[in-house]
Amino acid sequence: MALSLRRRILAIGLGVAVGLGGFAVDAVGPLAAAPFAPDRVDQGAVVLVYHRFGESDYPSTNITLEQFEAHLAILTSGRYQVLPLPEIVAAMAEGRPLPPHTVGISIDDAYLSVWTEAWPRLKAAGLPFTLFVATDTVDRETPRTMTWSQLRELAASPLVTIGSQTASHPHMPEQTAERNRQEIMRSHARFERELGGRPELFAYPYGEFSLAVRDLIAAEGFFAAFGQHSGAIGQTSDPYRLPRFALNEAYGTPERFSLVVETLPLPALDITPEDPLIGSANNPPAYGFTVPQSVGSLDGLQCYAGRGNEARLQRLDRRVEVRFVAPLQPGRTRINCTMPGPDDRWRWLGRQFYLPGQ
Repeated sequence: MALSLRRRILAIGLGVAVGLGGFAVDAVGPLAAAPFAPDRVDQGAVVLVYHRFGESDYPSTNITLEQFEAHLAILTSGRYQVLPLPEIVAAMAEGRPLPPHTVGISIDDAYLSVWTEAWPRLKAAGLPFTLFVATDTVDRETPRTMTWSQLRELAASPLVTIGSQTASHPHMPEQTAERNRQEIMRSHARFERELGGRPELFAYPYGEFSLAVRDLIAAEGFFAAFGQHSGAIGQTSDPYRLPRFALNEAYGTPERFSLVVETLPLPALDITPEDPLIGSANNPPAYGFTVPQSVGSLDGLQCYAGRGNEARLQRLDRRVEVRFVAPLQPGRTRINCTMPGPDDRWRWLGRQFYLPGQ
């Protein structure tokens, strides 16, 4: 049984070599983000998220095998440090700088192609990854999902961390607090019975969460949680709102992948609104953030809204305000703010809002 994330953090801080695969059950509480250090260059980390591999009948969640092999060739070129997500989270919690060009790999939903296609390639490349699992999906034993036996073999590998994605993979912002709590408890019970422990990392189903959901995940003892909004993790990142770049056939070309893995954080403080859940009273949301002086000039900063929404950027010194021209439509809306960074790299800050009703 691998050490828990909290014990790994302590061991890493003491310079002790530890295993990083699997998960354990002796968690003692959630983490808080380390204080922002403005005098330190924030190299950050890029976290990728995949779903299906070589399943061309699902192009919106699939990556072709040719694309995936091109990604692995880039990641193993010698330029990038592919680290386990627990180690990235531990460094963030301690305020330790990560190596330049740090990348983390995650996979959602435990489709069978993870086992048949992704796992052999990742194992051959020696690349660690985290697999986020919704337990009901595995229990249904469908032809295109992994089995508990396969998950046990993955969990036994030092390359693999198992994370949670609830039991039934619901739209969490639309559920009651009690329903969401029961989702976590049911998934905990299944993980404990089948794999012998509870995951310590969480991925929000569909990348959707509200402030209440975020606080629930922290209170339930998870050490970090990931969405599906784009951007790089940095010193100012909330450990329960961590971004990931989603990759599929349309957004998985080698050219875009090369751009994504070179991304730097765009540090942001005092982000408003705090709650990404939108209602009729605050639609459209008044989105804003403050960029620290350490970033330097904000020339070239631009923000783009998804789903055909038009957004206008306003700046007052270091404060950036983004105003949507029209109310958001029900469902998920993502907004990305980017600007040129050092060494021809891009700084990137992503945010996702959710309006119930779709």
